[in-house]
Amino acid sequence: MKMTKSALNPPTVFNSLQYGFSQGLVVTGQRRVMLSGQVGVDAQEQTVSGGMREQTEAALDNIERVLAEAGGTIDQVIMLRIFIREDASSPQEQDAIAAALLKRFPVNPPPSSWILIHGLARSEWLIEIEAEAMLD
Repeated sequence: MKMTKSALNPPTVFNSLQYGFSQGLVVTGQRRVMLSGQVGVDAQEQTVSGGMREQTEAALDNIERVLAEAGGTIDQVIMLRIFIREDASSPQEQDAIAAALLKRFPVNPPPSSWILIHGLARSEWLIEIEAEAMLD
């Protein structure tokens, strides 16, 4: 069975597309893949330089790499849970997250939850992103 998805963005709820996510998603497929939270580190566990934008991009890169190992791609992501350090959640930093999502998911973006938290496993981490995907 080929993976298909159809975004749900009714006019009766706020326009989440401007932030890079859909309100809901109807999905069919054969294999559901759940990923551990991904952060802004490279393969040597070094935190990428820069701020929220760079860490968000690196976390999404890591999601792509894990999915590739399973034979998937980032456009097969069906749900994101985004954990944002509360002291790094200014409107500008949230705009950086939205820009990264809009870049990676230009059509039928997955639903997501944005959760403010006190901290992550390392003090330099600003964001952690969990993903679920449905593969063919």
